[in-house]
Amino acid sequence: MQVLITGFAPFGGEKINPAWEAVEILPDQIEGANIVKAQLPVLFGRGAEVLAQLVAVHRPEITICVGQAGGRAAVAVERVAVNLRDAAMPDNSGNAPADEPIMADGPAAYFSNLPTRAMAEAIRAQGIPAVLSYSAGTYVCNDVMYHLLYWIDKRWPQMQGGFIHVPYDISQAAGKPSPPPSLPVPVIARALEAAIGAAVRARRAEAGVSV
Repeated sequence: MQVLITGFAPFGGEKINPAWEAVEILPDQIEGANIVKAQLPVLFGRGAEVLAQLVAVHRPEITICVGQAGGRAAVAVERVAVNLRDAAMPDNSGNAPADEPIMADGPAAYFSNLPTRAMAEAIRAQGIPAVLSYSAGTYVCNDVMYHLLYWIDKRWPQMQGGFIHVPYDISQAAGKPSPPPSLPVPVIARALEAAIGAAVRARRAEAGVSV
């Protein structure tokens, strides 16, 4: 089994993005599945284009994108992507769309087809705070998640896909006047590994393959 997992480049003046830092140190195999890791640019539209190219090349059974959500206190397994671009800050090219649909022919929202509850529970079983989230925002993270679920609906129905938001790394929090919640990158990576493991096990169970 092939699992594609992506993290974003730094944005918003940050020197690192804990999403990518954690993805980069994941093992190359989890529960016997091959893990393909890649970085996406923080650019409306372009981030999704890079993801589509990766999916076309690697043909993963599962695709999970990971992004930074500064201020959140837990790893958030996203359930919903909305058909809206509404940027509170410009992306890394200075683009800041407002009240724009992502796909003119797309529905208002999509639900992830990953086993999101099992993934959140697997993270918590590692002693790491995790929640189910019903808003991936309206920034590039949501843009990528919506595109991914749109493609699953229209082009790659055999694939499962979704999104996970992670808190700041502690080094980011330490540099802010009023430090927000944070987790160390190695702990974030352990959370991602647990979530991927849960998704792989569920996929195999659905296919009737013993783990």
